[in-house]
Amino acid sequence: MNEQPPTIAILGAGIFVRTQYIPRLSEIAHLVLVKYIWSRSQESAEEAVGVARKHFPQVEAKWGESGLDEIILDASILGVAVVLAGQTQVDISLKLLKAGKHVLQEKPAAASVREAETALSCYNSICAKVPGQPIWAVAENYRFEPAFVESKKLMAEIGDMMNIQVIVEGSMNSSNPYFSSTWRRNFTGGFVLDMGVHFIAGLRMLVGSEVDSVSATTSHVDASLPPPDIISSLFQLENGCSGVFVMVVSSKSPKIVWRIVGLNGTLQVERGNKEGKHGYLVSLSTADGQTKNSFYPFCGVTEELKAFIHDISHAALQKDSTYEAEPRSSFIEGARDIAVLEAMLESGMKQGIQVKVQRV
Repeated sequence: MNEQPPTIAILGAGIFVRTQYIPRLSEIAHLVLVKYIWSRSQESAEEAVGVARKHFPQVEAKWGESGLDEIILDASILGVAVVLAGQTQVDISLKLLKAGKHVLQEKPAAASVREAETALSCYNSICAKVPGQPIWAVAENYRFEPAFVESKKLMAEIGDMMNIQVIVEGSMNSSNPYFSSTWRRNFTGGFVLDMGVHFIAGLRMLVGSEVDSVSATTSHVDASLPPPDIISSLFQLENGCSGVFVMVVSSKSPKIVWRIVGLNGTLQVERGNKEGKHGYLVSLSTADGQTKNSFYPFCGVTEELKAFIHDISHAALQKDSTYEAEPRSSFIEGARDIAVLEAMLESGMKQGIQVKVQRV
């Protein structure tokens, strides 16, 4: 391996960069060097750099079009984390990929399936022309949470799936730092799409089968939120198993749970906390009446950052061959999560008619 850790830049200086990216990257500062933090405005870029400098003393602020061009032209930058408004991320990611930079883009992968498919076509064209085939990863983090990694292994113990329930009662109210986020409010599908990709990612990872079709009703009750703020959907997997997906964007008693009933037992993954740590409680109930409980603290953001850094480091060493990047981060996975939610939203607009999920 290279003695020097890979050098990256961060595009974006908002809440998630300051509260997640910088702290999580600081935990693995021996693995990566953050050289630049960019924002559209000088003020926000410098504010984020002020937070980051205690962990990455060499980090510099860049802003505006000229700052972005500097990052693109800097040959020392191996990878770029794109943490921007959902409406702009894809275009900027493609610009960076075209310049040969590896990209870790925040979720959602795209604003729609149409945008995702167009982007994938552009990306494939770039990969055919750019040496070393730049990696395009999507940071959705749930696929990296130990609770889901371990629960996927436990699925074999419950036997053939009979039914699935995904219940999401969120907490998107005025006390949530993302509540006033302008881009999320102007996003097609609003918070349902932005938040929902996480829960669909968890579902798809656990069941190991694609969602084939959905039938949903959507409604708008909380006037402080963009529509819709409630979705209730039946879904059927390609393997024939059916289930329900219910999402309330803001609830007074938040609860998030995936429950899968099998012939030989039941597996449940539920958001919670233990001894002051937030994470997931995994419960496996088997036919013999035994229940095994395990708690896994959150660490998905750290794990996906480590995977991206590992990938770009190894890809740099294998310039003459195609490096196989971590599949859980792939843009296609993120696009498939969007396809499921887009089908649910479409069904909701069409009074619950069955809608086939688009293949990505």
